[in-house]
Amino acid sequence: MGAYYLAIDIGASSGRHILAHMEGEKLVLEEVHRFPNGMGEKDGELCWNFETMFQEILTGMRKCKELGKIPESVGIDTWGVDFVLLDEKDKVLGNTVGYRDDRTEGMDEEVYKIIPEDELYARTGIQKAIFNTIYQLMAVKKTHPEYLEQARTYLMVPDYFHYLLCGVKSNEYTEASTSQLIDPNTKEWDLDLIEKLGYPTGMFQKVCVPGTVLGDLTKEIQEKVGYNCKVVLPATHDTGSAVLAVPSNNPDTVYISSGTWSLMGVERMAADCSPASKAHNFTNEGGYQYRFRYLKNIMGLWMIQSVKKELLEERGLDYSYAQLCDEASRQTIASLVDCNDDRFLAPRNMIKEVQAACAESGQPVPETAGELAAVIYTSLAKCYGDTIEEIQEMTGKHYDSISVVGGGANAEYLNELTARYTGRTVYAGPTEATAIGNLMVQMMATGELKDLTAARDCVFESFAVKTYQTK
Repeated sequence: MGAYYLAIDIGASSGRHILAHMEGEKLVLEEVHRFPNGMGEKDGELCWNFETMFQEILTGMRKCKELGKIPESVGIDTWGVDFVLLDEKDKVLGNTVGYRDDRTEGMDEEVYKIIPEDELYARTGIQKAIFNTIYQLMAVKKTHPEYLEQARTYLMVPDYFHYLLCGVKSNEYTEASTSQLIDPNTKEWDLDLIEKLGYPTGMFQKVCVPGTVLGDLTKEIQEKVGYNCKVVLPATHDTGSAVLAVPSNNPDTVYISSGTWSLMGVERMAADCSPASKAHNFTNEGGYQYRFRYLKNIMGLWMIQSVKKELLEERGLDYSYAQLCDEASRQTIASLVDCNDDRFLAPRNMIKEVQAACAESGQPVPETAGELAAVIYTSLAKCYGDTIEEIQEMTGKHYDSISVVGGGANAEYLNELTARYTGRTVYAGPTEATAIGNLMVQMMATGELKDLTAARDCVFESFAVKTYQTK
């Protein structure tokens, strides 16, 4: 049996510990722990519970010991943009507020008083999203300036958990790029921009690349989990890891990392910070080996996740996602909504919000679970179709196929609709792409996988990929 590696992949709704090892030429995965995640209200703010999350991290690591499968290394990936500020005693300042909180309302205009929106995009190449770190920090500056005065350390979510494991403070590049504070040319913090905005430059850490070995677990953590291993930085932004696991070495592959968010784009070696790119709302997030993930953020399965939850709470209907897909496929309702409308970011009730959007545009209003799912899935597929045409316009290339990775690869009806609305062949899988990409970097760091080409070949050989043809 080969060496084990542990990926801890934490999303907005759940976290999972995935152990991996090689058997012959194939990568074998084993889920050893899974836990729920989500934001809760605290002092009127939507917050993450990082203490509970970290205890779950340790619980999953202990399970590896119980199984007798001690990993060589561990790496954590999460969502982007969120962060903690630590004081001189390394204590968290304030609440651990999440990106769906409304504290950033109006903060974009405060930022643009200092640097105009067009100039900001030209400087960072990052898509405007009201929850980006740059606006969250402005909210802190306006409502709790004392936190910035006391802050000695800025860590994004996976940085913070890695610090708790090994005691080393760092800012990993792919995650840092989601802040809208990284220079895409130098790949370092834009300290001039940060200073202009009035954020303390001294709290930002050295930018480290995926594959960096931070060190061993601290003695305290070793005692809690029962062993020692290396802490290795993966692409800590979950999409950065997911894109690594696209099972193709074709440089002209369009991908959709499909989960709570749908991230649709291509890999490029240079950022496009042009006015045309901004007009199409593309972003240039950091990737492995300084590639750029040139993509568009689309609301994604968050909408169907919310509807599924509300159907249970309000109507007592406990649908699986497969059942919702099946119900949607039987509908004839043709209504569409704009999945990228901010109204769907954090509505009090997603069902009512989708219904209101249809009513306001004079379209049939979905009532049943199947109709609601059909409207959401069809709207997503329509958005994918529009986006691939924009990608072609911006890159000057034609793309014949789309690789869907992540949990959405299981959504058969959505994949069928995607093939129909884009006119391209869709390859779906692997579903655990984020964890696989995390593991790939750890294994490349030790030399078990030679390089990215070999790693992607390994993914193709190891996991099933389903094909959906245009009709």
